[in-house]
Amino acid sequence: MAESEDAACRHDASRRRVLAAGAGMMLWLTLKPAAAAPAEMEAAIRSFTGGAKIQPGKVRLDVATLVDNGNAVPVAVSVDSPMTAAEHVAAIAIFNERNPLPDVARFTLGPRAGRAAVSTRMRLATSQKLMAVARLSDGSYWSHTVDVVVTLAACIEGDS
Repeated sequence: MAESEDAACRHDASRRRVLAAGAGMMLWLTLKPAAAAPAEMEAAIRSFTGGAKIQPGKVRLDVATLVDNGNAVPVAVSVDSPMTAAEHVAAIAIFNERNPLPDVARFTLGPRAGRAAVSTRMRLATSQKLMAVARLSDGSYWSHTVDVVVTLAACIEGDS
């Protein structure tokens, strides 16, 4: 009788190890951040620009370079433009390198906007590069890139 009880205990212990390993794997899959690759960010930017050349300058991406919590990061973008009918910002887009979706936000503007400035909050999955790209009425594209360090990551469930 003692021998069968010992076998049953070993079977239960083995079963518990298998269940614990399965639960651990499910937890890892659930909490593992889904991330866009830099190539996906480049593809999203190409989609916005139609493959046109992007020049650095005119755009200011205002975001903290050290973020304690990536769940609600304030981001502001402004563009140096007179915002007249002849010369204005037509669109602003924000892209990120490592969130599940690299295309964060797109804003459409026109001369009646008065100022070429937008702001929002975004989640950041981890430390990464952010880029703001502006399309001007003359068809030119301008950008600004910022590297952001995130100490407490967000987007761990595939959200952005």
